[in-house]
Amino acid sequence: MIVGAMVLLGLGFGGAVLWQAWQFASRPAGSDSSIQVFEVRPGQSLRTVAANLEAKGLITSERNFRALARVRNLSGSIRAGEYALRQDLRPSEILDVLASGRSIEYIVRVSEGLNLFEIASIVERAGLGSAQDFLKLVRDRSKVKELLGEPLESFEGYLFPETYFVTRAAGQWGLVRQMVAKFKEQFARVEGADELGLNRHQLVTLASIVEKETGAPEERPVISSVFHNRLRIKMRLQTDPTVIYGMWRETGVWNGKISRADLQRPTAYNTYVIPALPPGPIANPGYHALQAAARPAQSEFLFFVSRNDGTHVFSRNYAQHNAAVAEYQLNARAREGKSWRDLQKRDAAPSSVKEAQSKPPSNPQKRPGARPTPAKKPTPKKKPAAGSQTKSQPSVRR
Repeated sequence: MIVGAMVLLGLGFGGAVLWQAWQFASRPAGSDSSIQVFEVRPGQSLRTVAANLEAKGLITSERNFRALARVRNLSGSIRAGEYALRQDLRPSEILDVLASGRSIEYIVRVSEGLNLFEIASIVERAGLGSAQDFLKLVRDRSKVKELLGEPLESFEGYLFPETYFVTRAAGQWGLVRQMVAKFKEQFARVEGADELGLNRHQLVTLASIVEKETGAPEERPVISSVFHNRLRIKMRLQTDPTVIYGMWRETGVWNGKISRADLQRPTAYNTYVIPALPPGPIANPGYHALQAAARPAQSEFLFFVSRNDGTHVFSRNYAQHNAAVAEYQLNARAREGKSWRDLQKRDAAPSSVKEAQSKPPSNPQKRPGARPTPAKKPTPKKKPAAGSQTKSQPSVRR
C-alpha cells in the first residue's frame, strides 16, 4: 500500500510538471516584438542559459524553461551562437531556436578590387571583430599555407569579392575560409592560364592590376594585353595602383594622393622602378579580371590613356600615345563635365577595344598563347606609364 501510494504520488507530481511545462511553453513573456541579440557561449549549461533568458525578460521562469527542455528531450541540444529573439516568442519557440543553431548571420559585402586593408575595415564595421585582428589573421603565413598550399606572405588576391554571411561563432577565420574557397571555385573556371607561362600567384597578381586599372568591363582583356606586351619586352608596367599599394603596406592607410616623389621612390611594389610584376597581388580581383589576365586580347598596344569617362584610348607607340594625351588630358575642354558615371551611358565599346577583341595579331609567334611583337619599342628614356599622360605627369588613376 505504501509503495502504491508513492507511485501514485510520483505520477501526480510528474503530471503536474508536464502540465506546468505545457502551460509555460505556450505563454510568451511579454508583447514586445523588438529583436534582442542573445548569446549562448560555448560550454554554458542549460541552467545558465535559462537564467540569462529570464534576466533579459525573454522567459518568465528559468526553472520552467529547464523543465520544458527536459520534457522535450532537448536539455543537451542547445548550441552556442548568437540568436535573434523576441519577448513575444513562446518559450517553446525560443527553445527551438536555441536548439536549431540558426545563429545570426553578419553580412560582409566585398567588391572587386579591394585590398586587405579595405576589407579589414568592412569586417570591423560588420561587427566581426577589429580590423587589426583581421589583418593579423590574413598575414598569418601558417594559415595561408594551410588554405593555399603555398608559403605566401598573405591572403592578398585570394579573398574573392562576393557577399558573405557569417556567424559570430565562425568569426573572421570562418569568413576567410569562405572567401578562399570561393576563390578556388572561381579560379578553376579560368581558361588559358596554362598557356602563358605564369604560375597562379603571378596570374593573380596581374589580374589584380587589371582590376584596378579597369573601368569599362569590356576593356579588361585589352588592358591585360597592354601589360602582357610590356612584360614580354621587359618594359616596366608603370601603373599607379601598384605604387599606391606600396604606400598602403608601409603605413596601413592611403590618403588618396600620389606625388612625383612617390612614383620615383623605390619599393618592391613600385612598377615605375621594378622591371617586372610586383611580388604579389595589390587587390582581390573578380572572375572577369582573372579571366582577362589569363586570356588577354590580341593587340600591339603598349599604352592607354583615360577618356575621362571611364574608358581609355589605346596606343601602339609613344607618338600615338602623346597625341591621345594631348587630346584627352592636356585639353581642359575634353575633361569638362566628364565622369566615371558616364560608363552607364555608353552605347558601345570604343573602336580600339573592338579591334583588339576581333582582329588577329599582325605578327603572331609560334608558341601557344604568345602575343604579337609591338610595332615599336620606345627608347628607355621615354617610357611613360601604361595608363599615363606623359612621364612627367602622374598616370591616370581610377
